[in-house]
Amino acid sequence: MERVIKYILLAVSFVFIFSAFPVKAEEGMSLSTLITPQNVSFNTCTRTYILPADKLFYMAIASANANRFEIDEIQSKTGYILFTAVNKQYLVSVVKVDSTHSMLKITPTNNNYFFPPGVVLNFFKYIDLYGATPFVTVPKV
Repeated sequence: MERVIKYILLAVSFVFIFSAFPVKAEEGMSLSTLITPQNVSFNTCTRTYILPADKLFYMAIASANANRFEIDEIQSKTGYILFTAVNKQYLVSVVKVDSTHSMLKITPTNNNYFFPPGVVLNFFKYIDLYGATPFVTVPKV
């Protein structure tokens, strides 16, 4: 009987000891935070990449397509894309900083920065994942 009590006390003490240490949170935001509309700062909507402007423009089109946003208009000469996500229109602008750097800016067209931040963060996440891979020209058959 004493042996059972010792094991129970040992188990309870382990529970108390390990509950005192905080559990690390997941990196990044939770899903509910990403899809809940909230005020988003302008700094969250801009990012500079080590990519030429033309490559970043094509990556932005690919990101809008991969995220299944509805592309309304594309202007390659001026470097902007107009797309709709969550019943709201956004403007993507690609700006050339120098020969190797360019900036991507995603802003709502009505200048109301109360929207789900997941729209912008998922857009940037695609470019972060696939922007470093070089484009390969497929030979004609």
